[in-house]
Amino acid sequence: MTVSNVFPTAESYVNEPVRYPQLRVLDLLAEAHGLAGAYHNVVLNRINQHCLRLAVLEGAYPWHQHPRSDELFLVVEGHLFIDFPDAPTLRVDTGQVVTIPAGTVHRTRTDTRAVNVCFEEFAADTEFVPPPADRVEVQPTLSRPTG
Repeated sequence: MTVSNVFPTAESYVNEPVRYPQLRVLDLLAEAHGLAGAYHNVVLNRINQHCLRLAVLEGAYPWHQHPRSDELFLVVEGHLFIDFPDAPTLRVDTGQVVTIPAGTVHRTRTDTRAVNVCFEEFAADTEFVPPPADRVEVQPTLSRPTG
């Protein structure tokens, strides 16, 4: 499936640079405030074969799954909706955490700016999938990230 050029391709995550080395204190809120625009997803740090990502989202990310990696979301600003094709939508508010098991088709979306940190396997495979036929689609109004 071809995904809009607003979002990075799954392949682009494979060689994504890590912003900070180990033994460095990070200020997540300062990092989040430094990311302007409707979509950003960056690797802040690497932990063994996993990574800590910081994501900023306004709108909806495409439906996808990670076949071999769980994905933990911790919302640090706003709230995040996580939709599933065959289960109720989850709302994750500031300070809340949820883990999406490997192989679970989902999409994240929000109706305002949301910032979350995500813990997942480094360069985890991402497979984009067509939207479920019975779900009402939210059209993202995102622009290509700059910088």
